[in-house]
Amino acid sequence: MKQPAAQPLLWLAVLLAAYLCAPFLASIPQISHADWAGVDWHATWSAVGVSIGSASVAALVILVGGVPLGYWLARSSSRWTALLGFVVQLPLALPPLTSGVLLLFLLGPYSWIGRAVGGTLTDSFAGIVLAETFVAAPFLIVAARSAFLSVDPVFDDVAATLGHHPGSRFFRVTLPIAWPAIRAGLALAWLRAFGEFGATVMVAYHPYSLPVYTYVVFGGQGLPAMMPLLLPTLGIAVVCAALSVYSRGARAVASELPDNGDEPAVVATAGTTLSADAGLTLAIRLARHIGTFSLDIAWAPSSRRLAIIGPSGSGKSMALRLIAGLESNERGAVRLGQLDLGTLPPERRQIGYMPQDYGLFPHMTVDQQLAFPVGADRASARFWVEHLGLATLTGRLPQQLSFGQRQRVALARALSRHSQLLLFDEPFAALDTPRRRRLQQSLRDLQREIAAITVIVTHDPDEAALLADEVLVIEQGRVLQTGPVEEVFERPCTMRVADLLGLHNVGTGIVKTPGEIEIAEGFTLQTSDRSFHPGQQVMWRVGSRSITPSVSGPHTGTISAIGTRHGERYVNAKVKGVSFEFASQDGGFRENGQCRLAIDPDGVTVWAGAA
Repeated sequence: MKQPAAQPLLWLAVLLAAYLCAPFLASIPQISHADWAGVDWHATWSAVGVSIGSASVAALVILVGGVPLGYWLARSSSRWTALLGFVVQLPLALPPLTSGVLLLFLLGPYSWIGRAVGGTLTDSFAGIVLAETFVAAPFLIVAARSAFLSVDPVFDDVAATLGHHPGSRFFRVTLPIAWPAIRAGLALAWLRAFGEFGATVMVAYHPYSLPVYTYVVFGGQGLPAMMPLLLPTLGIAVVCAALSVYSRGARAVASELPDNGDEPAVVATAGTTLSADAGLTLAIRLARHIGTFSLDIAWAPSSRRLAIIGPSGSGKSMALRLIAGLESNERGAVRLGQLDLGTLPPERRQIGYMPQDYGLFPHMTVDQQLAFPVGADRASARFWVEHLGLATLTGRLPQQLSFGQRQRVALARALSRHSQLLLFDEPFAALDTPRRRRLQQSLRDLQREIAAITVIVTHDPDEAALLADEVLVIEQGRVLQTGPVEEVFERPCTMRVADLLGLHNVGTGIVKTPGEIEIAEGFTLQTSDRSFHPGQQVMWRVGSRSITPSVSGPHTGTISAIGTRHGERYVNAKVKGVSFEFASQDGGFRENGQCRLAIDPDGVTVWAGAA
């Protein structure tokens, strides 16, 4: 059902469309009054040829120079570039006759350029081309600049990590993605050049272009003699419109397919792992300053499955980009085994990089994506196509794939290059929970199969625990803790780390006597660990299964929340301000109700830590 607000918009659209069509309709009754006998068809077709030829040459000149200029205007943040962008758009605001006068100052027979070329730039075909180029170029430049601005920089980043140098990235990725909008700008520029009158009549009255010849006939013979000249113009307009409709219809834009949960399990197959050194390790020292934010971290893990975890804005993605070479590492190094990656540009680091949306190039089919990496192994690509269930998808574009299919294509593309280092920037962030869990498990199975080092950036502790053997916890660009997953999750070094990992039943306390910890005023925990001395500040954690509701329990708590996680019911109770969470299927608990708890000393872990 249409929304009521759409009705006024429809009427406004109809009114404008009617106004634009009305002049064409109004000309139909006048055809009978046209002076067909007085038409000089030789001069007419000569003028048509001059206009088509000059507009085509001008469009070619505009294309060759306008695309690089639009790209430069889009990518540069210089104040001088912004000023240049303003100046090159001025012809859009100038009356055409004014544009012609300005061109005479530069190209006229009395200008230094005009004298140097003997006045050949006026009253000539070249003069028509120069006039049309001046007035029509802004249409393509503006379109190109907007097109390049709309191209996600992540495509260039991914292409760089796949081994392509800047020139290759521009012509094979950036330009094809921006081309539909540039093509539209080129068509506008050609049409503007074809119909240009004001600047042309000032610079090159001869030879006649079609607009100038139409004006001459109208001035000398009147409206009836001019009317037949509308036919070539209308014919060209109809051809251009037909081409526009055809090209629009040829661009098949498929809607995104639903994800039916068809992600195949990744089953390890003997002899199909990537050829990498099983003892290969990664060591990083990263530093980067942007505005008020600074990143400064060092990490030398010993295993192959790694995760960087932290809140939004902590510098996780920046760290990954520094490892990939997509941003400048101001001081430090990135070493993969004995190889210093920090000395290499991203296209020579032989790594795989997956951004959050997987970075699939929208103009390439699945087969083209897999053939795109420099040095891609076609045999390996075929293996991963079959192995990841992509054999029936090779002719599809990314917009014809589900999220899960896109992720598998991105994986296959990275793996087809025999990368020894795979970087994943929150690859599951945009997915719903069931789909995310399936794909996480699929990736975990793949990690067991390949020999490459994988680095996962995430803010999800459960994801880090599943996909990594070692983790790096960061906040505000600084390292909070590193180590094996079990150690970090079981013994966070600070309460802030515990909060970031989403841990429950964790806190700080002071050892009163061996085996007894004061965690709040008048509240002590008993532990079987008696290795700490009185007065020591420690951190503690209680396993949820070591907390038991009991009518004879020594601790009285108030139930603050009841919830469900992974299908299991959890109860949160506060004892003298300290929160404890435990699993319970007892339906008798109610929020704000009272309960008594017993805590098993054997389930209380204690370690040295800070608040």
